[in-house]
Amino acid sequence: MCGRLNVIDDAGVQALLKQLQIDLWPEPLQESRFIRATQPVSIVRTVYSETSPTGTQRELNKANWWLLQERTDTGFKPSKYTSFNTRYDKLNIPRSAGYKPFRETRCIIPAKGFGETEFVNKKPLHYYDMTAESNEAIAFGGLYKEWRHPETGEWKLSCSVITLPPHSKIKAIHSKAMPLMLPQQGGWLDAWLDPNTDPQTLMPLMQAYLPQNLIAQKIDKPSSYQAVGEPFVVHRD
Repeated sequence: MCGRLNVIDDAGVQALLKQLQIDLWPEPLQESRFIRATQPVSIVRTVYSETSPTGTQRELNKANWWLLQERTDTGFKPSKYTSFNTRYDKLNIPRSAGYKPFRETRCIIPAKGFGETEFVNKKPLHYYDMTAESNEAIAFGGLYKEWRHPETGEWKLSCSVITLPPHSKIKAIHSKAMPLMLPQQGGWLDAWLDPNTDPQTLMPLMQAYLPQNLIAQKIDKPSSYQAVGEPFVVHRD
């Protein structure tokens, strides 16, 4: 998966957030048609709450889209190790960056769509935007970490999107991998956000699967977003 997300406050994203029991207050949605890796993105997570009858509540928080952070004298910066994505096949490997977060700090990253870039010999071959249909949104399966600076007291969140093997339906668009798009029916969203869920029961999600239709549009480049040709629908599995 390439490092860009499309997050807009439209009816589809609002409906997903409502399903996730999120009110767009007091934390606003981090909106942009082109969110790059290392930039802020909104995540939905479950936190413990003494005032909630269930002992937990869900929050919409801002997180840096780069799971691993390095401490500086005054704060944090993205690590030199690439970590905006976490590969599915690393989740059960002890000492890997995603091992502990997969068990303790899973999150959902709500978005309208995402971008893919296909490279050949390290040069871009083409760019595509993949967007949820009208009145729908994408619930990316993600991981997050909390950071506290011992000197400044700064507190921040970071996150990554889990990536899966490439899907045959979009392999011509991006041949290396695809992001984990959580099914929005069947209790998967609640299970993903529940810290008491046995992570091994989530492993059936770790395969190339399209839970919803996507609209694919080839573009000239992400910065200008000029359409090349006509959009087409990539149909759900």
